[in-house]
Amino acid sequence: MTAQVGALGRRARSIDDDREILGWSFYDWANSAFPTTVGTVFLGPYLTSVTKSAADPAGFVHPLGIPITAGSFFPFLISLAVLVQLITLPVLGAIADYSNRKKQLLALFAYLGAAATACLYFVAGTNYLLGAALFLIANTSFGASVVFYNAFLPDIASPERRDFVSSLGWAIGYLGGGILLALNLVLVFRADALGISTADAARISLASAGLWWALFTLVPLAALRSRDAVKQLPRGASYVTIGFRQLRATLSRARALPHTLLFLLAYLIYADGIQTVISLSSQFGQEELKLPISTLTAVILMVQFVAFLGTLAVGWIARRVGTKRTVIATLVLWIGVLIYAYGFLYTDTQFWALGVAIALVLGGTQALSRSLYSLMIPKGQEAEYFSLYEISDKGTSWLGPLLFGLALQFTGSYRIAIVSIVVFFIAGMALLSRVNVREAAREAGHEAPATV
Repeated sequence: MTAQVGALGRRARSIDDDREILGWSFYDWANSAFPTTVGTVFLGPYLTSVTKSAADPAGFVHPLGIPITAGSFFPFLISLAVLVQLITLPVLGAIADYSNRKKQLLALFAYLGAAATACLYFVAGTNYLLGAALFLIANTSFGASVVFYNAFLPDIASPERRDFVSSLGWAIGYLGGGILLALNLVLVFRADALGISTADAARISLASAGLWWALFTLVPLAALRSRDAVKQLPRGASYVTIGFRQLRATLSRARALPHTLLFLLAYLIYADGIQTVISLSSQFGQEELKLPISTLTAVILMVQFVAFLGTLAVGWIARRVGTKRTVIATLVLWIGVLIYAYGFLYTDTQFWALGVAIALVLGGTQALSRSLYSLMIPKGQEAEYFSLYEISDKGTSWLGPLLFGLALQFTGSYRIAIVSIVVFFIAGMALLSRVNVREAAREAGHEAPATV
């Protein structure tokens, strides 16, 4: 009993420690290099070019004997990567709740993902399958590391500060991802002067994301404090077996949290749409609008820095009008973005305007969703519930890219493919409007903040 009280005391004293919060936020600075430089800007167009080089005269590649158009390969690859996460992340989340090694597991997957990302430098010629394999490893590791990162949020921030702390992490992430992207943009523009090709500049940029991720992960590892395990491993059980057992138990118990489940379903739907737009925007710009990689990189760079301000602004609005209402408003703007892309987007100037619109709502939607979800999950089960959440968190989506890829495969139209994603925002918004946040907090054993 004394030991339990001591552990609780240590946990209580560590809440709202500004040094730990800032250090935690810097993992967003470190890992945002992956979704920004790799997922959003360079890998889609570059791997599509490599895949086209490997295609037969009809424009098809045949991984595992399956005929796929070269343009659809990357969207299908994203879907496959997230299916792998569907299998692994919930189990890892359950394991984290039974161990005191969230910090060590964060480090393990961060450095595995960083290494795979750095090795993307070696993808060239027609070896698109090497690129696919490395992306699968990097993306799975990225998602796993963010499960443990998100699970620290209830440990370091009180409910009243979570909107701010979550938004701070997203905002710092946009700055970090933006600074690296700016350096990569200089490299792309100076490629000829440096005596390298644009393809070489893309490969170097991909590798730089892995090095950046590895270097700045040292900051949160220095600042975060390990916590005692919130659950004790049963006698005779291993972390792996308890992971699968806990996943089954989580899904069973979650039925007693209907509003939490409703929010999670809504989030998984609309976040899938957000991540699809983010991950495939460069491919859309290159293939449909014929924009050069330098323009695509410059627009995404602008998005990073405008999104920093947009995330903080949306967080400020949420504190005054309510988090749920603010998220719904941002989803309406996302619907407008896709309609604009389908019917009105033809020039590079219009692509810049679209980038501004996306930047204003991009981080706010995701940051507020994360803090809102943290109010709806039971104490001591943060990692296992956040592992379910991470399936469609930053950098991950599967239904959207699958729908995009199928629409492109059967119609040949990037515009039809991009506007098809609007169904995710409409469905997600409809479900979110039915979530009672206060009731969800009570179901999870929390007291909801004054404004939600």
